[in-house]
Amino acid sequence: MDPKTVRPETIAAQALGWIDEHTRAITPPIHVSSTYLRDADNQYRSGRVYARADNPAFDQAEAVICALEHGHAAALFASGMAAATAVFQALAPGDHVLAPQVMYWSLRNWLMTFATQWGLDVELIDMTDPAAVRAAIRPGKTKLVWIETPANPLWTVTDIEATVSIAHAAGAMLAVDSTVATPVLTQPLQLGADIVMHAATKYLNGHSDLIAGALVTREDSDLWQRIRKVRAQIGGTLGSFESWLLLRGMRTLHLRVAAASRSAQRVAEHFEHHALVAAVLYPGLHAAPGHAIAARQMHGGFGGMLSIRARGGEAAAIAVAAHTELWKRATSLGGTESLIEHRASVEGAGTPAPADLLRLSVGIEDADDLIRDLERALHAAHR
Repeated sequence: MDPKTVRPETIAAQALGWIDEHTRAITPPIHVSSTYLRDADNQYRSGRVYARADNPAFDQAEAVICALEHGHAAALFASGMAAATAVFQALAPGDHVLAPQVMYWSLRNWLMTFATQWGLDVELIDMTDPAAVRAAIRPGKTKLVWIETPANPLWTVTDIEATVSIAHAAGAMLAVDSTVATPVLTQPLQLGADIVMHAATKYLNGHSDLIAGALVTREDSDLWQRIRKVRAQIGGTLGSFESWLLLRGMRTLHLRVAAASRSAQRVAEHFEHHALVAAVLYPGLHAAPGHAIAARQMHGGFGGMLSIRARGGEAAAIAVAAHTELWKRATSLGGTESLIEHRASVEGAGTPAPADLLRLSVGIEDADDLIRDLERALHAAHR
């Protein structure tokens, strides 16, 4: 299958149409060997040496992700955090890095603790404001600009093209955490980004049954080669069965993302002016600050993630979550089931999440059922 001649939906559904060359099986086998036979003359003509870096279980999943993102190459990791931190570990102590004030909390926390202790010069800024990026970037000193859009859990939107222009003019690389947008809605590499990251645990897999991460590069840069060395030498690689599960999950990616996006839009619009809701945070709403940018760089929907701020503060928000039945109180996002979470409780001190905020991951259930369940919970919390 030539990825240039078919639509992304077909690429994902058929996993690039690969057939096992030995058995002619449509579903790929699971390779579990940790090591590979060396040739009699001491060479490895198969290209396989050791499964930490050369596992054939990676090949098809990486190729599908790479094709969906229109990239040069992809690499799987043991988790989204392993993928994201590999990019920063490929830098050198003393390098200046820009990252958003609002971003995935675990990575934000890692940057401000481990990364700074290791010697990176990390600066958190309002990445939605190009003027703030221009003011913070240091030509020749800033090596990486990291953005996340839409950004967890406020779902703020960063203009990828504008930020790429600023970063590249200063000699910096730009990486995008596109977990929420997914390749279905946004292709950051097409907008000029150098690296795109996915917490593949979420939408790419879509079934809440594995932990995985992925990186895709626009070109074979020195940074990319260092990232691959980080993966091989530190060992944050994905297991064979998990690679197989990820590939299986991606076959329905477009159906799931489309369904979740449609339902999230309906949920957001329903509660936008609700008497018991102080605010709805969702880039698909026309009143959202980043809506115009999101409409320009997201195609086919605005994703399955939104947040609501409950009237009555933190106690009311926690009570709302306690009264839901269909919405499950759990951490994560991007699965077939809808999840609700009081995010400030999870993130703790220093969180940018308001105390009254509930993060919602919309699954593929009936939207009317989800709305009714949240309505019941809001009213129950205020009795």
